[in-house]
Amino acid sequence: MHQADNDMPIQYMVVEPYVYHTLKSIIGTEVVIETTRGSIRGNLKDVKPDHIVLMAGDSSFFIRTAEIIWIMPDN
Repeated sequence: MHQADNDMPIQYMVVEPYVYHTLKSIIGTEVVIETTRGSIRGNLKDVKPDHIVLMAGDSSFFIRTAEIIWIMPDN
């Protein structure tokens, strides 16, 4: 990682545009998401370039897009 003049690390964020746009098109649906930490089911509430918001029961989960392995509808 390169250092800026003020010795602060430069952060890079990879946005996967196809994944982002596909996720945006299924907001409001029930999904199963496999992450690097396991799977979770819930309603996809919001999608941002770097994370999603999943409502599972009474809890909101903010999941980094980089941690998502796959997503499928939960029928």
